[in-house]
Amino acid sequence: MNLLAIDTSTDFCSVAASRGEALFSRHEPAGQRQAERILDMIDQVLIEARLEIAQIQGIAYGAGPGSFTGLRIAAGVTQGLALARGIGVVGVGTLLALAEQAAEEAAEEAAHDRIIACLDAHKGEVYHAAYRRAGAGWEEVSAPGLYKPDAVPLASGRDWLGCGDGFAAYRDRLGARLGESVSSIRPETAPTARAVLKLAVPRFAAGEARDAAAAVPVYLRDKVALKTSER
Repeated sequence: MNLLAIDTSTDFCSVAASRGEALFSRHEPAGQRQAERILDMIDQVLIEARLEIAQIQGIAYGAGPGSFTGLRIAAGVTQGLALARGIGVVGVGTLLALAEQAAEEAAEEAAHDRIIACLDAHKGEVYHAAYRRAGAGWEEVSAPGLYKPDAVPLASGRDWLGCGDGFAAYRDRLGARLGESVSSIRPETAPTARAVLKLAVPRFAAGEARDAAAAVPVYLRDKVALKTSER
């Protein structure tokens, strides 16, 4: 299938497209300029893939958790493009995409089949999930959740790979909590549209695509701003 994928769940703007078996992607830091950059990046990736938007048969997006604004951008763009084309969408969990990306990057050094994905949720908290490789996919060991760094679920066994900027922001606290179960960390790894697309391909093939209106963010946290009284 010819597919498009979008992820703006972190400070990066990330787009990928597939033309048959070939995969094309761009991933760059964007800060607060994701809304400005995303459509141009989609055009650039489609040109590289030699595809027209009319040839796209489905759109995958990073559903969250992550930056509230970033998640809304990805969901909104996905909804708009999918609705205009009358095509289906697939939402992929940000932490699962982070695990997929970390496994791909780490494969150059050593294969890792157990991943702890951890993103900085700010306010002294992290978004956390743990996955174990199962065939060509992943088995969820700990479901995505919002935790204090010293309260994340414990990982059984050893040789887990920790990834994501949660390990950069709270390295000591996560290290104390997880102990020797984590053998290495990749704090610089971020979820990418490339990983989102790879995870979405079998779901599109299995007929799991949903209507454009189903492209909604998964926040985990109920609110991002504190009231005056709370501050």
